[in-house]
Amino acid sequence: MMPRVTSSGSGDITRAAGGLGRRIPEALAPLARLAYTYRWAWAEGGPDLFRAVDPERWAACGENPVRLLEEAPLAALERAAADHGLLERAAALEALVQADLARPADPGAAQGVSAEHPVAFFCAEFGFHRSLPIYSGGLGALAGDILKEASDLAFPLVGVGLMYRQGYFRQRIDAHGRQQEYWVDTDPERTPAVRVTGADGAPLRLSVPIDGDDVVAQLWRVDVGRVPLFLLDVDLPENPPAVRWISARLYVGDPQTRLAQYTLLGVGGVRALHALGIEPGLVHLNEGHGALAALELAGPHAGEDALAAARERVIFTTHTPVPAGNDTYPPGQVLEALERWLPEAGLEPDAFLALGRTDPQNPGEDFGVTQIALRRSRAANGVSRRHGEVAREMWQGLWPGTPVDDVPIGYVTNGVHLPTWLGGPMRELLDRTFGEDWLLRADDPATWAPLEQVADEELWAVRRAQRGALVEYVRARSVADRLSRGEPRPYAEAAARAFDPDVLTIGFARRLATYKRLDLLVRNPERHLRLISGDRPVQLVLAGKAHPKDEEGKRLVEGLFTGKNEPSVAERVVYLDDYDLGSAAELVRGCDVWVNLPRPPLEASGTSGMKCTANGGLHLSVLDGWWAEGYDGHNGWALSGETASDPVAQDTRDSLELYRLLEDEIVPEFYEHDAGGLPRAWLARVRRSLMTNGPAFAASRMVRDYQRRFYA
Repeated sequence: MMPRVTSSGSGDITRAAGGLGRRIPEALAPLARLAYTYRWAWAEGGPDLFRAVDPERWAACGENPVRLLEEAPLAALERAAADHGLLERAAALEALVQADLARPADPGAAQGVSAEHPVAFFCAEFGFHRSLPIYSGGLGALAGDILKEASDLAFPLVGVGLMYRQGYFRQRIDAHGRQQEYWVDTDPERTPAVRVTGADGAPLRLSVPIDGDDVVAQLWRVDVGRVPLFLLDVDLPENPPAVRWISARLYVGDPQTRLAQYTLLGVGGVRALHALGIEPGLVHLNEGHGALAALELAGPHAGEDALAAARERVIFTTHTPVPAGNDTYPPGQVLEALERWLPEAGLEPDAFLALGRTDPQNPGEDFGVTQIALRRSRAANGVSRRHGEVAREMWQGLWPGTPVDDVPIGYVTNGVHLPTWLGGPMRELLDRTFGEDWLLRADDPATWAPLEQVADEELWAVRRAQRGALVEYVRARSVADRLSRGEPRPYAEAAARAFDPDVLTIGFARRLATYKRLDLLVRNPERHLRLISGDRPVQLVLAGKAHPKDEEGKRLVEGLFTGKNEPSVAERVVYLDDYDLGSAAELVRGCDVWVNLPRPPLEASGTSGMKCTANGGLHLSVLDGWWAEGYDGHNGWALSGETASDPVAQDTRDSLELYRLLEDEIVPEFYEHDAGGLPRAWLARVRRSLMTNGPAFAASRMVRDYQRRFYA
């Protein structure tokens, strides 16, 4: 039996903050304490407070507050310590954070959940801030938003994940549009993470049986506001080199390593909670990567009663209707990876393998982590209404004889954490219009009703300010990215000269899977060139990564670059390397139109468009995922969400409709200004979008839906 840690690492957080505070001028000690809770990241003025210490160092260290205070020159620290305004802001922010942490837990409608028995939220990636890069894309950003919203609502929740020392790959695009991948090491001790220790002060150690080895793991704690996130890490000298690699990279291509990661997350995650003295009221599996937690939760040598009781404490959310997103493994590989764990859990190999098959009686079928998660959870959901329908069809085989509509998979449509994604001008407008604490009631349409009274002049000023900020960002980034590709200097500087804060700005930034159909934007070169070079031009901001093994996804970007020397392309189209949470925030705040072109029904939800609409941008998307329930005919634009047996014909149809909307509706509406210089029809659509999409797709609505419909 492993010793429990009654403080769950909170004392380690306090000690780390105190140690950092002793290394800097005493007056800056509040900054050291703030650095170890990410609550500053979504507090008004929080990022600006740290930036004010040393703006250049803040940018150089990736907005990591711990590194900032460790690396800033003494002169900068002393200057900050003598800045009474900065110290007053630091004291005010610390008071806000302390008041936030002091609130009593509020489980809402969740049953069996309390401060003593929180929801344990398992996920393979968490994207809550760019300074801790343990995420790849939408799933991680969604998980990060859930942690932050739970903190805001005082909902008792803890996160469980992995501390990837190299995270997800970094991206560089060459002059031909080819993606180059590289990885950068993260030193957890130079981030707002702390190693959890036991009562003896030594780092806590766990043992997890993987591939026949007793793998030794340690734990890191990160405070995301009032929500602790625990991250398992096996990069320890006690483990052989190949074992230490298990927690090195997110979504590695090697199946054996990936299966080991999922064992570490599921089995190790439950053991970590036990060692920490945390008995969860519920376990929420966010995707199937942590599915083994549903069995480990029953305890060692569990019988049927214990397994059934554990199942009643598990909720499962599936995020993808794409087969490649639902990992499967040959039975022999699964048994080899889990040969030590299965006897400990009291599971017979054949019965265990049957749990992971759609058809339990088919010994030739591979083992799937999604299947085992669906079978071992009391409730399951997709992440939009449409995705719930697709998931019921996709997994009907697990409930043979059950009509599709009765398959027990519901839905909770995703939402976004508004304080994270709102730009400064829009946040200021909404604060002024909605009143105090409006974010706690952001899911109530009545909260957004006062937008009817906001003058068009105010709304347009906000949009111009945020578009202008994006243009400045693009000007700087485009030069750096193009020069790094080896482009000639005139080409590298073209967008910096031509990008205009008064030009219609369209964004497309996604994970570059082929079903996202980035190529529809340039399928008709003549119409594409007319759009960007006409009297009423359009400027395009593009970004995204393809998985290192996805060659077709990589070719999408190469296809874009074949026309880079056409007239106006260098001036009006930019592709930004290395899309991450930081660049995503810039894009969703500044773009006028967010484009999403998935081949239906393969978009589970999508959240980037939600973030853009919250900032007064407008959504142009296929009626798939969240947009199938968000679009009302007046709050954006839509392409058909019908499925088709001929994908080539479907792509041609959708490309034609995309250009028709752009040429006949979107561009004219943006540029048609009245005598007062305002695009009244455009602003009416923006207002409608804010009032409908704002409350419907706020993370507060999402978390409360989980409380009422799945945690209850």
